[in-house]
Amino acid sequence: MRQRCACRIPPPPRQETLVTPAKPQSLPPADAPVRGHRAALVAAVQMISAPRVADNLATAGRLVADAAAQGAELVVLPEYFAIMGMNEGDKLRVREADGNGPIQSFLAEEAARHGIWLIGGSIPLAGNDPAKVLNSSVAYAPDGARVARYDKVHLFGFEKGTERYNESATIEAGTRPVAFDTPFGRVGLSICYDLRFPELYRALGVVDLLALPAAFTETTGQAHWEILLRARAIENQCYLVASAQGGRHENGRETHGDSMLIDPWGIVLDRKLKGAGVVLGRFDPARIAEIRASLPALAHRVM
Repeated sequence: MRQRCACRIPPPPRQETLVTPAKPQSLPPADAPVRGHRAALVAAVQMISAPRVADNLATAGRLVADAAAQGAELVVLPEYFAIMGMNEGDKLRVREADGNGPIQSFLAEEAARHGIWLIGGSIPLAGNDPAKVLNSSVAYAPDGARVARYDKVHLFGFEKGTERYNESATIEAGTRPVAFDTPFGRVGLSICYDLRFPELYRALGVVDLLALPAAFTETTGQAHWEILLRARAIENQCYLVASAQGGRHENGRETHGDSMLIDPWGIVLDRKLKGAGVVLGRFDPARIAEIRASLPALAHRVM
């Protein structure tokens, strides 16, 4: 296994964009978000993360390298890519201070190593509550500098039979939508359960690509995963890249998987149902412009 220095401090964060919800009447023309942008290959990494951070980083590094070798310029890792603990409290044991720690160093190094935009699905960061963590998606530019951090706003709660989840017991909720710019488009961030709340995506304003790292359960994923993903892409008339956990974990949890790339018309361009691997596809701003021009739903909003 390749050894990495855990002590290196990543480059200082750039200023991410904290989004103020756009009023319908202030929306730009339908083709405005894609002017000057270019096509690119984007990738979702699917994993079956374990309780051991070092093992997960080794797997993530291999899959990121695979995606980059295939030409991906933006790569998204899944939620909890660095740790899927034996219990919910394991996240507290490996939480990091914002901007400093081995998981963040790994992400910065991988982005710079491959010259890609890299979104670290979610990592546990220290917040205001010492008994909880922030579940944060962090994005890095090709030079290894951090460009955005989004703290998961909506916390999953589910109970059916013996299956129970209560993220609010160990996770501190975020409060703000976040997006950032790349040479090929504006990227909006969200995490897993956020997918069920379309108002978050409206609050992002007009974006070109939605990045959604997730660890959907098999139960909820079978029923709703693809439907919700395609709905968010269609209603926001943008691409959506969903990077999932996909399989049976050491803690007994079964995650749904089915990582995919969806175009603005709701067409699934590539997907991986189960197991570790890479989903890859073409992001094309001309496709966004075509759809927004022929069906200007974003400009037709009245509330």
